[in-house]
Amino acid sequence: MSFKSEVVIGLEIHVELNTKTKLFCSCPTQGKEEPNTRTCEICLGHPGSKPRVNKKAILFSVKLAKALNCKLANQIIFSRKNYFYPDMSKNYQITQYETPLGENGFILLSDKKVGITRVHIEEDPAALVHPGGIGKAKQVFVDYNRSGNPLCEVVTEPEINNPKEARDFMKSLITILQYLNIFDPDINLIKADANVSIKESGYKRAEIKNISGFKEIQRALEYEILRQKQAVQDGVLLKQETRAWDAKKGVTQLLRTKETEDDYGYIFDPDLVPIDVDLFKVKVPELPVDKQKRYIKEYKISKEDAFVLTNEFNLTNIFEKAIKKVDSILASKWIRRELVRVLNYNNIEVTEMKLDIEEFISLLDLLQNKKITDKVAQKILEELAVKKISVKKYIKENKLEAVSDSGLIEKLCKEAINENSKAVEDYKSGNENSLNFLLGQVMRKSKGKANPKEIKEKLKKLLN
Repeated sequence: MSFKSEVVIGLEIHVELNTKTKLFCSCPTQGKEEPNTRTCEICLGHPGSKPRVNKKAILFSVKLAKALNCKLANQIIFSRKNYFYPDMSKNYQITQYETPLGENGFILLSDKKVGITRVHIEEDPAALVHPGGIGKAKQVFVDYNRSGNPLCEVVTEPEINNPKEARDFMKSLITILQYLNIFDPDINLIKADANVSIKESGYKRAEIKNISGFKEIQRALEYEILRQKQAVQDGVLLKQETRAWDAKKGVTQLLRTKETEDDYGYIFDPDLVPIDVDLFKVKVPELPVDKQKRYIKEYKISKEDAFVLTNEFNLTNIFEKAIKKVDSILASKWIRRELVRVLNYNNIEVTEMKLDIEEFISLLDLLQNKKITDKVAQKILEELAVKKISVKKYIKENKLEAVSDSGLIEKLCKEAINENSKAVEDYKSGNENSLNFLLGQVMRKSKGKANPKEIKEKLKKLLN
């Protein structure tokens, strides 16, 4: 394949499916965390043990492949990926190689389509624990609790051209997984191996292993691109290699030169018979693209608002709960703009916020019924996004109820007019900005509790 972009990135993303038991045995996927307690002869590969396929894991995988617009295989065929390494006690991993479950799919980002090469099912290896960190540990411990957990691997085409696109892809994939209800970010792992190369090196690829989360994938890729560019400037000849991401240090470290698929000696697994995909009838729920179209048509919100709301599962959840009690335009505006503004200001993701959804809806309801002003609602939302508060109690304790006394508003308007004769003259001379200045003075006098629209109408009436 010939490349034209300065940076080429491909992702191999391993999604842990939210099942109660492992892929080929009845050991629980979650529970006791004491090392090597959630294991049996099957997931440890003892001689004579026979694997049995987890039906739910297959259903979840088929659902994901369909949601990613893949062409499904006729049969699910498992292979053995042979390698000698302590993370697989039987010295092979059960996976799919020759015939993946799904091929030739795609995910739509905001400004491009990223191709999906393949989606396949495999078992998770064990966890290796390096006391002191990789490269410094004098000994390595192996915990087989995770070994055999069901994974679905999503492999992209090398069509991602910068770290932000990689982060956006990961976020989109996680959103789809949540829509499908096959992945819980609070308990299931999602890790990515990122293949990255630059034009200056002749696209000599480095694979960065086991990057957790979309924040880390952006950091890891930004570092690795800079490292490769600096190496080329220093005259270093880059080679195809495998590296590890150290999130604490913010660097990648060399693990080994890159293997090829031929090194693994794949063979069909004789213990697992082919499974007809047609046996698994799955219904894919409404996904972000279709939900976006429905929001625009049904709720009359803007395309931009609909895109943001539907491509973040938690925002979708908040919106759909909010519109049961408040106007959809009001809800979309405050979730898309104000809530996202507060999150960006605090540098936190939606999943990290402490927002009580019911309290947030209560805030919108008070705003809609003009019990509080926009300014007061913004102030309360800034508190609500980072800590738990009772909205009504907070408003009462801080005396933030909207000023609805028409006589008081008129009194404050007259005070502002009397105290700002220059602004009054400017307004009467045709300067509309002077009216906004006077409005600001009244808002200050009311401590932000008066309705700006009502103030503006009063000012115009008094001035004219």
